[in-house]
Amino acid sequence: MARSGNASDWQHRLAAQRQEAEQLAAERRQQVRDREKARQQELLESQQRTAEEQTAAVQEQIKSLEEVLTSVLPLPPMSFDRLMATPRTPAFDPGPLGVAVPGPDWSDFAPAKPAGLLRFLGRTARFKRQTAQARGRFEVAKTEHKQQEEQREQALAVARAKYHKKVTEARAEAAARNAYVTSRQSAFTTGEAESVAWFARCVLRASRYPDGFPREYQVTYDRPARNVTVEFELPAQHVVPPVRSYRYVKARDVTEPVSRPEHEISQRYDRLISAIALRTLHEIFSATAPEVVRAVSFTGYVSTTDQATGKPVRPHLLAVSAERPAFEDLVLAEVEPVACLARLGAVKPAAAEPAAAARDAAAG
Repeated sequence: MARSGNASDWQHRLAAQRQEAEQLAAERRQQVRDREKARQQELLESQQRTAEEQTAAVQEQIKSLEEVLTSVLPLPPMSFDRLMATPRTPAFDPGPLGVAVPGPDWSDFAPAKPAGLLRFLGRTARFKRQTAQARGRFEVAKTEHKQQEEQREQALAVARAKYHKKVTEARAEAAARNAYVTSRQSAFTTGEAESVAWFARCVLRASRYPDGFPREYQVTYDRPARNVTVEFELPAQHVVPPVRSYRYVKARDVTEPVSRPEHEISQRYDRLISAIALRTLHEIFSATAPEVVRAVSFTGYVSTTDQATGKPVRPHLLAVSAERPAFEDLVLAEVEPVACLARLGAVKPAAAEPAAAARDAAAG
């Protein structure tokens, strides 16, 4: 009976150990599954964040295009005062040259005086010799220090002279620039054609567009009509992002773009170039006086390649003219650019897409 009881206990212990081992193994397998699940979730969230960041970048591009007109409305207009130069004249900074180095101190050279019994043991004569030698080293140090200070003062004088030369040149350049601007301003007020065109070019040059926009334009002024004419290079249609957003496809583990429909690209591009035209008219009207500029004419073109000939062409995409009273009656912050241009009588080619416009221009 005892042996049977011992065997039974042993079997129970073995069963309990196997059960515990299986439970531990199951827990380890669950931990591995949990870690893998967490890794997969982290990867999924990372890929989704990447897609969201790429989408946000596209949306920011669209926002900058949408605000091409409205972003400049609160800005102060260009003026002749803003074209005046102010010379940069920072205070003279001599740096280390402006700090005199202290001269040698005799206490650093003088030998220690003999004290107590040493004075009676023949050390006085030795002290005198040491003092004479120290005095010699001290005089050499003083001479070297004097030479170094003279060199420092000479270098300081040279640096100060260079500074004053730069200040004088900067002031002379500013004075020449300001005299030129003043002469342009005087000619502008009398309606002198080149000065009016020059100032209008200054207005357009100061206008900040998103990165990648072309910065070419030609400006003329018709004095009898008091009309500024602007030929302005527009960005190509590819400035509108062809992608609307990005999404992560878990099944294929890829982040793929969601294409923007062609009709939306065309609409956004049409709105953009209309906004550029209105912006240009606004900037010139707001910066000029009515007695000098009564009307502004805008022609927008795009630089592209004629697919039929392979040659560069510049087809016109839109043209609009506006007189000051009619334009100033507009509430530009609220207008829809395309509709506003239509109200102003804008002329656009039938093919709004640049490449098609180029083919039409070449064919015509």
